Amino acid sequence: MRIVWIAVIVLLSACSVREKPAARFLSHPDMAASCPYITHDAAGNLAISWIETDTANNSFIYYTISPDQGETFAAPVQVSSSAGVYPHDENLPKILFKPDGSIVAMFGTEANDARNKYAGKVMYTQSFDSGRTWQSAMPLVTDTAGYDQRYFDMALLPNGEAAAIWLDNRKTASAEGSTLYFAATSGRNGFGAANPVVETVCQCCRTKLLVDGKGAVHLVYRDIINDSIRDMVHQVSVDNGQHFSMPVRISADNWVVNGCPHTGPALGVNKAGLHFAWFTMGHGKGIFYCRSLDNGNTYTQKESLSDAPMAKHPQLAIAGEGDVYIAWDEPVKVGDDFNSRIGFVHKSPDGKTISSAPLTSDSTYANFPVVGTAGDKVMVVYKQRVGKSTAVACQVLLP
Repeated sequence: MRIVWIAVIVLLSACSVREKPAARFLSHPDMAASCPYITHDAAGNLAISWIETDTANNSFIYYTISPDQGETFAAPVQVSSSAGVYPHDENLPKILFKPDGSIVAMFGTEANDARNKYAGKVMYTQSFDSGRTWQSAMPLVTDTAGYDQRYFDMALLPNGEAAAIWLDNRKTASAEGSTLYFAATSGRNGFGAANPVVETVCQCCRTKLLVDGKGAVHLVYRDIINDSIRDMVHQVSVDNGQHFSMPVRISADNWVVNGCPHTGPALGVNKAGLHFAWFTMGHGKGIFYCRSLDNGNTYTQKESLSDAPMAKHPQLAIAGEGDVYIAWDEPVKVGDDFNSRIGFVHKSPDGKTISSAPLTSDSTYANFPVVGTAGDKVMVVYKQRVGKSTAVACQVLLP
């Protein structure tokens, strides 16, 4: 009898262990690929975009649609007018599918401006025939005083128009930092007048724009506070971006740094409230999480997500039942050298940790993950070294 019970226990244990789903490469094998991003088309199908660069240093945006929520993917589509897109994993190119069937692709390029050797320019292009043809790329900012635009994000407004935010050199304050701008499209006419939201924003971290189920527009970004502190702040608008609340820190990290962290925030929303993830080196080092139950008036105490003090680049997604998934990259020592692996955590809708584990092996060099949903699945895409080049990998997160 004892032998029978041992056999039953072994069998049940074997059934409870699931093999980690294998990663699939989406990019072309003869290209250097980077900057993966997850979104959905107008029909709700999973869409993944990235940049490919050939041996002559020519770069274009590509994207693919999955008609079956990640089981298979259509042949990649090239955004033909994205030539010159600059691969920058914190300044991800993004594709947005509007309800009217049009597509907006936004991306960064080098500005080559004498006033700032690091300056960039945000461009966008539109397609009105399901990606078969694209308009010539247009600058998001035409004001000649604006010579540096970077670290943008896009989201759909309740009226079906696309909204965008970005960091811009134009400002009235003499203090260090960029101005965060907001603009929206008007039908096929592209983006209209840009409105400044706030000045003295950290110049080198990605921004986050989210529109919740009630139509409120949320902004999260790294602010420069009192000329030296670089902490994450949140603002919200209830009138489609015409006016925003005052910036409120999501956590008083008080990180004093005279430099560029190059790692921005993540934000998601469910019925339990707002969920944030970010990197800091103030009062702790690495990736942290908090949430707000009252639409950003107050925030819970921050919680560390990884034991790796230099875990960075968090991205977040909310699954269909409200569960929270957060992914990031973190260094891992392999012999006398360091690799980078993808870590992730699965949290309940109210923020309690259900599981946490590395997604990629220590022997694989992978970084800059992005998380998204595909029906009842949660997907993560990331950049992975393959030989002397890089590829875009896609993997299902374990529930």
